[in-house]
Amino acid sequence: MNYIAHIREVDRQHQTVEEHLLGVMALAETYGEKIGIKHITGLAGMLHDLGKYTVEFREYILQAIDNPDSPPARGSVDHSTAGGKLLYQLFHTSQAVKEHRYRGILAEVVGNAIISHHSYLQDFLSPELESKYMTRVRDKELDKFDETVDLFFKHVMKESEFYHYVDQAADELEKFLSKNSSASNENKLMFLSKFVFSVLIDADRTNTRLFEENVTMDSELNTEEVFAAYYDRLMAKLHSFAVQTDASSPINQLRREMSEQCERFADKPSGIYTLSIPTGGGKTLASLRYALKHAKLYNKKRIIYVVPYTTIIEQNAEEVRKLLKDDMHILEHHSNVIDDMDEDDELWDGLMNTKQKLKLAKDNWDSPIIFTTLVQFLNVFYAKGSRYIRRLHRLSESVIIFDEVQKVPISCISLFNQALNFLVSYCHSSIVLCTATQPALDFVEHKLEIKPDAEMIQNLPQVIEAFKRVEIIDRASREEFNNEKLTDFIRERLQEVQSVLVILNTKGVVRNLYLQVKEKHSDIPVYHLSTSMCAAHRNQILGKVREHLADGNKVICISTQLIEAGVDVSFECVIRSLAGLDSIAQAAGRCNRHGEQAVRQVYVIDHAEENLKHLKEIKLGKQISRKMLIDLKRDQQEHGGNILSDIALGRYFKQLYTHFEDDLDYPIPQLRKNMTELLMATKTDNTYAEAYYRKYNERLPLFLANSYRTAAEHFQVIRDLTTSVIVPYHDEGKEIIAELNGERSIADLTCLLRRAQQYTINLFDHELKQLSSSRGLESCLDGKVLVLGEGAYNEEFGLDIENDSGFDLKII
Repeated sequence: MNYIAHIREVDRQHQTVEEHLLGVMALAETYGEKIGIKHITGLAGMLHDLGKYTVEFREYILQAIDNPDSPPARGSVDHSTAGGKLLYQLFHTSQAVKEHRYRGILAEVVGNAIISHHSYLQDFLSPELESKYMTRVRDKELDKFDETVDLFFKHVMKESEFYHYVDQAADELEKFLSKNSSASNENKLMFLSKFVFSVLIDADRTNTRLFEENVTMDSELNTEEVFAAYYDRLMAKLHSFAVQTDASSPINQLRREMSEQCERFADKPSGIYTLSIPTGGGKTLASLRYALKHAKLYNKKRIIYVVPYTTIIEQNAEEVRKLLKDDMHILEHHSNVIDDMDEDDELWDGLMNTKQKLKLAKDNWDSPIIFTTLVQFLNVFYAKGSRYIRRLHRLSESVIIFDEVQKVPISCISLFNQALNFLVSYCHSSIVLCTATQPALDFVEHKLEIKPDAEMIQNLPQVIEAFKRVEIIDRASREEFNNEKLTDFIRERLQEVQSVLVILNTKGVVRNLYLQVKEKHSDIPVYHLSTSMCAAHRNQILGKVREHLADGNKVICISTQLIEAGVDVSFECVIRSLAGLDSIAQAAGRCNRHGEQAVRQVYVIDHAEENLKHLKEIKLGKQISRKMLIDLKRDQQEHGGNILSDIALGRYFKQLYTHFEDDLDYPIPQLRKNMTELLMATKTDNTYAEAYYRKYNERLPLFLANSYRTAAEHFQVIRDLTTSVIVPYHDEGKEIIAELNGERSIADLTCLLRRAQQYTINLFDHELKQLSSSRGLESCLDGKVLVLGEGAYNEEFGLDIENDSGFDLKII
């Protein structure tokens, strides 16, 4: 009998179960080989759809194809349990575990990936003291399971070969766990489980897409050749800078020296390094020079820039495209246009519909250079949803550059550190922490494994002094401002300067100030920036602002924090509402950025109208900064004599992290646990495992007792969950929405979803509800993609809903 895995939509051709399992296995082996676990990932690939070797599934898929409007009942055929159950029965009995412990652990790691590949990794033990893993692989009865296994051994792999393959996988597991590392075995196994799951999801979806598109394999890009060409183009550009008329200026000479230091540093083996070039020091070019040289030397497969705000993505990606003369292979990934966090799509597996096409669209970070956000990076490791974790294995063999790394949220510090440690220790990746204000990531309990000689730039204090272009004027410790007073202060400054940038902490105050200033300064161009505007909209506004700055015209820009990290603009005066020292330092980087003037002023003010009640990190950062400003007022030698000195910044971060010590491991108050406990607690320290013993009077019969699914369900980089919505901004945004409403192939959807990145904003739940009630929201692609109605998007503000959220700075 011909057992069917998938039926192609266009010609009703069948992909057999054997073809699919062997195809996914081959891809999974390729992905896993990168970190030495080829047979572990291959095992997941060969067994993941074992349950399709049944007459029931064959009849189910044929019936569903013949009756698309009334498919079989949900859950009528379970095909994802069988592979995990086979591993458990063969290798997790008491006797089997005694004979070969690593086979038992392997059954848990790989089995969990298999039973979860239509949703998300299951809990080995949940807060309710249930093991969804054991419920599936041990307790669930599967009809004709023995026949299914016989068919597998007959058509896919002989039984003797299978046992040999499992032994090879167990050897890989033993080697993986024996690797010298400060991490516990539970920590290692958690990251291994997620890596295997990532490989399985990507291999399964890729093989299915190739079958649907009737293509044998994707064309492989030769990254070695690509990076060599990129490097030559970059060096040619740098050499052209060296012959320009201002090349011999002290600042340009210093930029050139730092860039050359980065090139020499690229010879070092992969590790975690810091690049503390001051603002205006040519950080993007220097880090790219390091990355390309290091990628060439150590055969890295991709270069990934991780930034805190989408505005930096847009600017840096465009700069890199121009330098490298390539528009095709540089991917901007702002956010997920499609949200699949609550999906369990086993019902639809094997069939092709809009939902499946969206799932199969290429969204796996397979480009040689990627720009993405910190939120997206953390979601890859910790958030629920197969769309996120699918990308995890792509982070291996990469150079990953974190721009403005000080913006890692307090609650995510430990999770961030441990993800980076895993990438370097096991995945052959190299990490660059790139910022002028390095946070104290080695000060916390779960430390970043960074060596003392990790800094790329020599003689940093002298370099920082040489780049000094601004003075910080403290107005915060002696008076308060409101928008009316601030409007008058802007007018005062404009009598002496041509351009003023104002950065405030909340969107509502920014918008109100913009309206007030625009009314009182009708003779001067005034611009507003916030993440209520889509990327394309912000780019257009920034373009207009840069034109005024370049022409020397008077101009005012009023913005949230999004403008202060890495956006290449240079104002003659900056006014910054009091916040953490890192924010003040970044705001200062938008003033006299290229040393056009000798020294310019950055005014730090205390804005009375900002409501920071729910913004505890900003609120505490403001308190620490205020105290340090008062200290300096009393004693000008305090904190290194400068509010932005290395000494001051070091003290600031240590105070911040000490105050939030209980928050560093991502606390989950409703569970009275933190994220690291759920993911990595040993069985002896696991309170759930102890409670299980007290309740059932027996030990949990598993090696692992961690709660992967529960942890993912509670993880949000931004605690107020947001949803991506496409906006009808200008003709391009409207065209994308129109095209998404039509019938599209997987390839077309892939392109459309990438184009849509520039035309998305992220809405909080209360905004979604308000828009829904006023009919300001629409949907397309069977409700899987939300779009904003034209009346709800404003050419000045973007989203036309009043809100005062300070989470603007972290929105993806």
